[in-house]
Amino acid sequence: MDVVGQIVGFLFDPLKEIWEFPLFFAEVVVGGLLTGVLYSLIALGFVLIFKASGVFNFAQGAMVLFAALCFIAFLDRGLPAWAAFVGATLVMVVMAFAIERTVLRPLVNQAPIILFMATIGLTFVIEGLAQVVWGSDVRRLDIGIPRDPIEIVGVQINKFDIIAGITAIVLVSVLGFFFQYTRVGRALRAVADDNQAALSVGIPLKEIWVYVWSVAGFVALVTGIIWGSKLGVQFSLVLIALKALPVLILGGFTSIPGAIVGGLIIGAGEKVAEVYWGPNIGGAVEDWFAYVVALLFLMVRPQGLFGERIIERV
Repeated sequence: MDVVGQIVGFLFDPLKEIWEFPLFFAEVVVGGLLTGVLYSLIALGFVLIFKASGVFNFAQGAMVLFAALCFIAFLDRGLPAWAAFVGATLVMVVMAFAIERTVLRPLVNQAPIILFMATIGLTFVIEGLAQVVWGSDVRRLDIGIPRDPIEIVGVQINKFDIIAGITAIVLVSVLGFFFQYTRVGRALRAVADDNQAALSVGIPLKEIWVYVWSVAGFVALVTGIIWGSKLGVQFSLVLIALKALPVLILGGFTSIPGAIVGGLIIGAGEKVAEVYWGPNIGGAVEDWFAYVVALLFLMVRPQGLFGERIIERV
């Protein structure tokens, strides 16, 4: 009975605390949701490339790091923030051309696992290039985003998190419109459905891959600036990108709205678990909570909330 009582207490004592202090609970949830939006930004880069080419780009985290370092390098040369942003964007577009020419073009129509392994190799190439050019020290990035908290309906919210959340929402809205209503966006979706069919109707596969990697590079730049402003630009940003995996599993690998919803679920869930259940099990719940949720979710709906169910004839 003692064991049962401990289990019941572990599960339900935090619920009592939530009931007694609802405003603090609201602060925890809002903070988690805003962190989840940042996770969604990382996941967007994966979704864009997978949606258009069926390739899971393991190098997206390295692209985030490289883009942020490029931005800082332009700032260090005295350029204003807007000019540094434009310059870093152009660098990421050049990188997209280089990746398409040297990595993707020779592997057209190869098995997905081969392309996946190629992106793993690309990760180390980009990381190594970044370290050779800029070193491995942590770089501070401050673009003037305020960090002081404000109170909304009794809930304390950090201004930085609000601005980052708004940025992510705007970016997702623009990308959703781009994929749904533009000619290039429709071509990207056609290539994702069937490469050979898209080629047969005149859609240039190689150009499409350059477009989508360029857009993914732009998303990596925005992500790198926001995460770099929050944590500093350091090589651990590559590991933060792994948090996108549970987000993608929940939302679906081909869904832009799914990346947002998955990020919100992971962000809020891990923050609540860390604050209310973490002290009872030694803390550090945020390090593994997302992956446990993703594993459980795979057992129920492996295609994700917004993914399409795959039916194959056997």
